[in-house]
Amino acid sequence: MPIAFVRNVSASINDCELTHMEHEPIDLEIARSQHDAYVQALKDMGCKVHELPQLDHQPDAVFVEDTAVVVPELAVLTNPGAVSRRGEVDSTGESLAEHRAIVRISDAGILEGGDVLRIDKKVYVGCATRTDETGIDELRSHLKPHGYEVMAIRHGAALHLKTACTYLGDGVLLLNPDWVDIHHFDGLEALECDPDEPFACNAIRIGDEVLFPQEFVKTRARIESRGFKVRPVPASELAKAEGGLTCSSIIFDA
Repeated sequence: MPIAFVRNVSASINDCELTHMEHEPIDLEIARSQHDAYVQALKDMGCKVHELPQLDHQPDAVFVEDTAVVVPELAVLTNPGAVSRRGEVDSTGESLAEHRAIVRISDAGILEGGDVLRIDKKVYVGCATRTDETGIDELRSHLKPHGYEVMAIRHGAALHLKTACTYLGDGVLLLNPDWVDIHHFDGLEALECDPDEPFACNAIRIGDEVLFPQEFVKTRARIESRGFKVRPVPASELAKAEGGLTCSSIIFDA
């Protein structure tokens, strides 16, 4: 059974970090309601959900994905590129230590989990504002002994690599071609988002279903036309904080 680490939306979410977006007011009640629906969907899809302690003094704390990279052999605690987020990491690490050996990225480099896309033994890492080459080199040093190939990818006007693309399974990569090129991903087939929905490339495959934001109906139709079963969830409020669906969980096998 997969385990999903999640954390509730912080009361200070309106003070979140923004890189490519202008500030829009986030309704805390709606954001928490939508997050509850997301957590329930993870449970319904077969995940055992572990709620991390709430961190109301950390505005972006709901986006737990950025604090760790988990593979079967170990967990790598990150050093977020957003300095304000570094206080989230130890809380994640304390719970992950019950499941994995722990290593971490040093203060010399920066790395956020949203930039890390793992497909089996290939690990693609976005290099932009939140992750740098030193952070990627350190991740490589932790993963290479376990047989992983770590590849750096520079991406366009997207916060993280997984803003620009995510893996749907069955050899298909959902991507925004304006932000990342399929040529970086040998052997994968591109499924492009609808041009009217540039942020519609963040999805989660669990079992035989794809968890996907209900707001992106055009891209959802493209995914379903390729034979994927889609489970839609509301995601509009946390999108204002530059958050996608993968951002709000760390999912790994027990």
